[in-house]
Amino acid sequence: MPSKPSAIPRKLPKQERSHFTVEAILTATTHILTEQGYDQLTTNRVAERAGVSIGSLYQYFPNKQALIFALAEHHANAMMQLAQQHLEGLSDPLRVSRRDRTIPGVLSQIVKAALAAHAVNPKLHRVLHEQIPHSEIMQRLDQAKMENLLRSFLAQRSDQLQPKNLELAVFMVERTIRALIHGAMIDRPELLKTEEFEQELLRMLLVYLVKR
Repeated sequence: MPSKPSAIPRKLPKQERSHFTVEAILTATTHILTEQGYDQLTTNRVAERAGVSIGSLYQYFPNKQALIFALAEHHANAMMQLAQQHLEGLSDPLRVSRRDRTIPGVLSQIVKAALAAHAVNPKLHRVLHEQIPHSEIMQRLDQAKMENLLRSFLAQRSDQLQPKNLELAVFMVERTIRALIHGAMIDRPELLKTEEFEQELLRMLLVYLVKR
C-alpha cells in the first residue's frame, strides 16, 4: 500500500524574507480555499496567487495536505492568542475587580473570549470544518487554558456550585461553550454578533452551575 502523503511542512522559515514568503503562501491558500473551495486548491494555483515560484513553495510545503495543515495550525494559533488576551488576568485576583471574580463575572469573560476567538476569519474557520472535517488541527484546538482556568476558579467556589463532580462540570461548561458557538458560526453566524446570544448562553451555564 502506498504511503500517505506527509502533511508536515518541509521546513520552518528562519529569515525575515522566508517569513514573508510563507505568509504570502498561507494568505493565497486562504483566498483560494474560501473563494473557490478545497477541490480548486492546488499548489500551482497557490504559488501563482502568492507570486512565488512553485519551487519556492515546495521548499516549505511538499504537497496540498501540508499547506492545509499549516493554514489550520496558523488559524488555530490566531484564535487562541486572541482568546488568551481576553482571559489575561482572570487567574490573578490583583488584576480583576471583585465583581468580575464572581461566577457570573468569570463565565462572562470566558464566553466573550470564545466569541472573540471564533470571530477570527469565520469564513476560513467554516471552510476548514466543512470541507476538511478530519483536519487534525481543527479537531484539537487547544482548550487547555480555558479548562485549567475553569477548574482552578470553580474549585475555589465549590460551596456555590450545584454540580458535585468538578471535572465533569468543567467538561460540560467548556464543551457547551465551544459547541454552541461553533454551531452558531456554521448555521446561524448572525447570532454571534448579537448580545442576546451571549447573554442566553451565559444564563444557561449559570442555571447549570450555581446553587439556587
